[in-house]
Amino acid sequence: MLAASPLARGAVTGRKYSEAAFGADTDLTAYMAELRMAAQAVKQGDMHGLELMLMTQASTLDMIFNHLARKATYSEYLNQFQTYLALALKAQAQSRATVEALAELKHPRPVAFVKQANIANGPQQVNNQADSVGAQPDAHARAEKSANTANELLTDHHGTTLDGGGTGETGRCDTTLETVGKLNGAAN
Repeated sequence: MLAASPLARGAVTGRKYSEAAFGADTDLTAYMAELRMAAQAVKQGDMHGLELMLMTQASTLDMIFNHLARKATYSEYLNQFQTYLALALKAQAQSRATVEALAELKHPRPVAFVKQANIANGPQQVNNQADSVGAQPDAHARAEKSANTANELLTDHHGTTLDGGGTGETGRCDTTLETVGKLNGAAN
């Protein structure tokens, strides 16, 4: 179905927006073919078309910013001034975001995979086995039981536990402290 195709939907929308500049007789089939070639180039790693698009958008947004900022200076009323200036600053913010997207496309940030120690008081699952992009953790490493020494008895070098033994007996060492008697809560 043609309506389910992102290329077809994008071509129809793009043709409608381009009518003011290029007329209503833009060939939809040729436009879809151009979009398909651009998409194929991106799939193959060629980002030149996207870089050109982002650079053009940033420049156009900067022109919109300057136009609206100038209109704000000629505004006679405060509400007009505020409206033009608010729209100008939105265009400026979009231009900056577009420049940042272009910079990220040209110079992607390096990704670091760092092994870490995660310590938590509750249940926690940590998967620190993969060292690089696409590397799968070793199946044996996942199946091994980790040595959690915090839950084991302390031992000396000969294997004897350093734990003093069982629990101590209860006693009456502080005889001045007695159990609280039963009280009638409603009466008191």
